[in-house]
Amino acid sequence: MTVPSRTDRAHSFNAAAAQYAANRPSYPPALFDAIEELAGRSLTGARVIDVGAGTGIATALLHGRGAEVLAVEPGDAMAAQFRRTHHDIPIVRGNGNSLPVATASVDLVTYAQAWHWTDPAHSAPEALRVLRPGGALALWWNTTPLDIPWQAAQADRIGRRFGVHPVVEQNGSGARAAQDDPTGRLRFTGRQIRWSRRVPLDTHLANIGSHSIFLVHGKDASTAFLTEERHLLLTTFPDGIVEETYDVDLLVATTEEPRT
Repeated sequence: MTVPSRTDRAHSFNAAAAQYAANRPSYPPALFDAIEELAGRSLTGARVIDVGAGTGIATALLHGRGAEVLAVEPGDAMAAQFRRTHHDIPIVRGNGNSLPVATASVDLVTYAQAWHWTDPAHSAPEALRVLRPGGALALWWNTTPLDIPWQAAQADRIGRRFGVHPVVEQNGSGARAAQDDPTGRLRFTGRQIRWSRRVPLDTHLANIGSHSIFLVHGKDASTAFLTEERHLLLTTFPDGIVEETYDVDLLVATTEEPRT
């Protein structure tokens, strides 16, 4: 089986922007409490850039906490979907490797489900460039805990069919990110927050189908798998309501002087 390239996967979301917006999970309030604690400042009144903002799931929550947020998004369709939903939040085109933001202009740089699409050799220095003294970089991912039996079984099925499970693969993103600092100026602190949501089976299937590994393998392959998955999951959730459990892996890095 040919493994799709990282670039193909990064750009695949533009083909499913509406599906992504409607079905991807959000984030719990405890996540933003933890960001404030680890960053050492309130989100209220903070100047924030949310990089790789996608359809604005995290951006809107940051805005709701009182932050002055600017979204940065590279994808045409994702940015268009963002604009249709979030009329009161500004968005600019760009990516974390070259931020379209002035030096020392923001208090917090955030990446929700997006840091792993950047090149840390560029994105780490860029985050430091745009942060004010005492600012912070916050990275987080909704990951799927494999101590939930049905989720572990599903991960195994996706891995066997497509060669990789997007969430299992992403479960290691936080650990890798903690080492992704070529500048030597970021000090990461981690936190993990478990939460869950109950959604109709159709929402669950549309959620997993919006992951890049499904999108790059095409509609026929994804539809065949998701049809099989529907029948299997109805044996576990006969009422058609699925309880998805997530661990949010959060990393917050505060800035420090270069090592000597």
